[in-house]
Amino acid sequence: MDDLEAWKKLARDHRGVTRELAAFIAGIRPGDIPAKTRAILDDALVDALGCGLYGLMTPWGRIMADFAREQQGPAEAALWGGDARVSAVNTVLAGGTAIHSFDFDDHSRAKIHPGALVVPVVLALAERQRAGGDLMLAGMAAGYEAMNRVSQASNPSRTRMRGWHLTGTTGTFAAAAAACVMLGLDADTTASALGLAGTQSAGTWAFTADGGMSKRMHPGRSAQAGLMAALLAQRGFVGPRYILEAEDGGLLFGMSDTPRPGLLVEGLGRRWHSDETCFKPYACCGSNHACVDAVLDLMRENGLKPADVERVVAGVAGVVDTQTGFEYRADSVLNAQMSLRYNIAVAMFDGQAYLEQFTPERIVEPQVVALAQRVEIEIDPEIDRAYPEIYGGRVTLTARQGKTLSRKVDYSRGMPENPMSRDEIDGKFMSLASAAAGAESAARILEAARGVFGAGSAQPLADLLARARVAGPAVTA
Repeated sequence: MDDLEAWKKLARDHRGVTRELAAFIAGIRPGDIPAKTRAILDDALVDALGCGLYGLMTPWGRIMADFAREQQGPAEAALWGGDARVSAVNTVLAGGTAIHSFDFDDHSRAKIHPGALVVPVVLALAERQRAGGDLMLAGMAAGYEAMNRVSQASNPSRTRMRGWHLTGTTGTFAAAAAACVMLGLDADTTASALGLAGTQSAGTWAFTADGGMSKRMHPGRSAQAGLMAALLAQRGFVGPRYILEAEDGGLLFGMSDTPRPGLLVEGLGRRWHSDETCFKPYACCGSNHACVDAVLDLMRENGLKPADVERVVAGVAGVVDTQTGFEYRADSVLNAQMSLRYNIAVAMFDGQAYLEQFTPERIVEPQVVALAQRVEIEIDPEIDRAYPEIYGGRVTLTARQGKTLSRKVDYSRGMPENPMSRDEIDGKFMSLASAAAGAESAARILEAARGVFGAGSAQPLADLLARARVAGPAVTA
């Protein structure tokens, strides 16, 4: 049986999985969300808001916010940091871009950033529909579930190796699912919305070629597309209800050479993918965090300085080598955040990989650049076999005295197996939001965000976000 015939059989065998996923989404109610999932989504909301406020200080975040203000539309939802209300579809375009603007937002081992899609949509529709926080919780759970399942069904490593940016391509489903719950759409209409969302999927990794801003835009544009899909479906615009598994044009088969459509519905209602959300302590690609942890541990435990190290070797999965193992060129903040070589080098010098390590000035500092260009990267067979179920990394240092030190990390800080605490999430929020809008405003927003799932209205939180006075650019290139 050739590949085409095998794919057609796989599609036929799983016909109806889009509708099954849609029925599950349409049936989600706030009371269905387990306590653990609720707590993680509470953290995810806070984390996304901090990232979004800081993102408004970047040029790409500001450009998109200005664009959304110009498009305006009906006054449905707050434009964060803009002291204005614009249409929901324009609000989420700006919000999604802002949250992903510094690559510090949450992610998952499905190789996606769900918070950047889901949080702007549920907040905008909570305002538009005058909904309570309990519905926001259900909408967030639906969005995270849909995005994780679509990405896993595509086989994320294989999809990534075809050049797709899964946050863009699967993000439309997250936004549509969240919106369908917020709008109270039935199963058939939700299936239409997923179809309309999927047919708008887009986003590739071409940005690493020259540091273009397109990666920052993918969540915003996908949030806008997914929300538009739900609003159109609500009006009776019918979408393809077999969008994921159709024999001709099914998205899973277009994105991947080894799709796994059964994962769309496996364990529905029993396994909540939100529980596996990963939060970032470092402002760089999540696939690099294990190596950052490893090198920080080695440097601290052995009292080393960069000058003491003769050789640095990072062992990673093949996908990570393709994604972040490129030669470091010091040409943009984005490429510094993606570059495994730079992430390791700057962590060795500074003992961290936070905001200060990703400024236009720091990323071109000669000593750091020289060390980054000396970092060697190899594919580690053990790590490669486990990825992406385990985002592992190994760093081996050879000291000038000839001593060799090695550390393998399977679960970096912020992964579900090694989680950041609520206090650490709040501390990260305050660091980001205070830099953007001042400590007093940040503290008020944090208090409102932490209580919103139990509140009768999201309007107080939305008003605080709109009135936040965001400082000038923190990043200029």
